[in-house]
Amino acid sequence: MSDPIKHECGLAFIRLRKPFSYYQQKYGTVMYGLNKLYLLMEKQHNRGQDGAGIASVKLNVEPGYPFLHRLRSAAPQAIADIFRQVGEEVNELEKYQPDVKSHPGLLKGHLNFMGELLLGHLRYGTQGKNNVEFCHPFIKRNTVPARNLALAGNFNLVNTEELFDLVNINPGPFQKQSDLAAMMEVLHHFLVKEDEQSQTQLDVVNVLKKAARLFDGGYHIGGLIGNGDSFVMRDEHGIRPSYYYIDKDVIVAASERAAIRTTFNVGENEVKELMPGQALIVKANGDYSIEQILEPKERKACSFERIYFSRGNDEKIYKERSQLGYNLSDAVLKAIDYDLKNTIFSFIPNTAEVAFYGLLKGMEDYLNKIKVERILSWGKDFDEEKLSEMVNRKIRVEKIAIKDVKMRTFITEDASRNEMVQHVYDITYGTVRKGVDTLVVIDDSIVRGTTLKESIVTMLSRLEPKKIIIISSAPQIRYPDCYGIDMSKMGDFIAFRAAIELWKDKGQENCVDEIYQQCKELARTGQLHSENITKKLYKPFTAQQVSDKIAQLITPEGLKVPVHVIYQTIESLHSACPTNTGDWYFTGDYPTNGGNKVVNKAFLNYMEGKNVRGY
Repeated sequence: MSDPIKHECGLAFIRLRKPFSYYQQKYGTVMYGLNKLYLLMEKQHNRGQDGAGIASVKLNVEPGYPFLHRLRSAAPQAIADIFRQVGEEVNELEKYQPDVKSHPGLLKGHLNFMGELLLGHLRYGTQGKNNVEFCHPFIKRNTVPARNLALAGNFNLVNTEELFDLVNINPGPFQKQSDLAAMMEVLHHFLVKEDEQSQTQLDVVNVLKKAARLFDGGYHIGGLIGNGDSFVMRDEHGIRPSYYYIDKDVIVAASERAAIRTTFNVGENEVKELMPGQALIVKANGDYSIEQILEPKERKACSFERIYFSRGNDEKIYKERSQLGYNLSDAVLKAIDYDLKNTIFSFIPNTAEVAFYGLLKGMEDYLNKIKVERILSWGKDFDEEKLSEMVNRKIRVEKIAIKDVKMRTFITEDASRNEMVQHVYDITYGTVRKGVDTLVVIDDSIVRGTTLKESIVTMLSRLEPKKIIIISSAPQIRYPDCYGIDMSKMGDFIAFRAAIELWKDKGQENCVDEIYQQCKELARTGQLHSENITKKLYKPFTAQQVSDKIAQLITPEGLKVPVHVIYQTIESLHSACPTNTGDWYFTGDYPTNGGNKVVNKAFLNYMEGKNVRGY
């Protein structure tokens, strides 16, 4: 993604089902669980850059001894920092007991994170600041084991204020900035109530049913309870991804299927998807069940997972991203007037690479079809040279864009900063015939358009192509997200700015103000959640009109090379990613009422000049 956006967090859950001595004998290490937690987190490293955290619960601990531990880090390499600290603790123990790893019971008694229940989290800051206090897991402590809770998740909630009111808590400055704090308070409230009423075993299902019905958002959460119970749960629309794997040794859950497959070396069909509204409940004795906590609603799994967020080594995601590129073939062929001989294809590193391969396959299929038609049309009128020339025609592919190290600058002056930003990417000179070749470059999505305008288009124009065509494997991003992705300000979206400019071109800015007044009325009557009023901003314009205006907006002033933009259609998106139909960023069709509230509030903020979040 040429315009980087902060996105979804990653969750890692492990429940060891055997004594530590078992893992020592079978796998050669008593540290099996911690090793797997480290791998499971590293394989989801793409999901978190602002911090990480782990928590553990030890089973069957004598009263008076600590059983719940947590460690968090906001260091640049947070996962490595956390496990370095765990390793140092082991090294310290080995100074006094060199063979401590050969004594599982002794190590469990002295090593904080030698627990049977393990929870890991990678944080990408959306709500809340990027410091260690906001890193998951959060914990609530109590002298009663069953009232201790460690909680982490991949989510955003849009009704945090209401949640605090429901449990009669006046949130402090820290809690106001964290939706996890709100979720934690609600879950802990019902956890305590359940423990007060339970005579024997804690009913975790009942706790989740009472709490989860109050949450408005998309979520994949994991929790460890001090009595040894634990759970993983997914929202009723399946917005956030959730997968699990179970065998006789372990129970595992994570945000990505491929991470589990790689960490535990298991097949695709062995890793299951936790379905919308379900929870994986693991009791203290190791028994587990899949429970339907919330009635499942229309599946709205995040399509951005398939386009960009999840690692592309998942075989289904790889195929879908390739298909996204392939689906753009016809539109690209029309845009280049089917002139493959004078067209060069490339991609903007690196996440668009798989979609690029799909686009390339589409071009090759067309070229092969043309080869067959031409050869058949010759009849017997050809020689070896003529035939060889036709057969050897290839799609022209070049490594055009090279991303240099992530450039930072102390310069605050706008003109100087823009000059520095232009050099984030560099080009491969000598690849384009000046004034002859059309340059087609694919990106996975275009959010703000800032990097395109200030760096990429400027850079590509130095090659002096006949025309530059920028392709997005995602549709136009028109609306904010409020379920885990940090896209909350309308003015940030190049598609939104294009729509506003189109109204201006028509001389009808008053219509935008009319929509604003309608939005204000919804706010006055407490009905912001009732509908997405901002859809009216796009209604008069075709997708092509918006794309053409975006092309104008990302073209630097004075650039003489024509710039065109091609977006994926909504229909093609769904055909490529049939099981992840969550498309509210493109269509404005939010799965919960909270989404309507957020988009309308974001529009009000834009119109009133407030550079703040929409939730």
